[in-house]
Amino acid sequence: MKEIILKIKKINNSTLPLPAYMTEHASGFDLMADIDSEMEIKPFDRVLIPTGIAVEIPEGYEAEIRPRSGLAIKYGITLLNTPGTIDADYRGEIKVILINLGQESFKIKKGDRIAQMVIKEVVRAKIVEAKSLGNTAREDGGFGHTGV
Repeated sequence: MKEIILKIKKINNSTLPLPAYMTEHASGFDLMADIDSEMEIKPFDRVLIPTGIAVEIPEGYEAEIRPRSGLAIKYGITLLNTPGTIDADYRGEIKVILINLGQESFKIKKGDRIAQMVIKEVVRAKIVEAKSLGNTAREDGGFGHTGV
């Protein structure tokens, strides 16, 4: 397992603890809601939730923000853009776009774990314009071309 230094800065006078990996082999750590008062997300509503932290991701890495599986299966709470991408040069507050795809309203309190962050290595492509592309057996088949 590779280890890097991820600097995390509490912002907006956050009183929440720093994120931490919850198990020995967890690939992601949970992000918490840093809100002043309880929020309610009605079915099919979306909200932007602050986390009270900013990060310094080393060059060559990015952070992916992903849903928490327990919130998704139990309540229908997920992320609207998943995975969300945090680039290495971003220094603002991490915020999470939650959406309620469930049938009941869902309440969020300060400190609730709302998403997870995974640090990933980045591969950058050299963009080259081409007049043609190599042939494959699949060609342009997509959107269910192999059946159900």
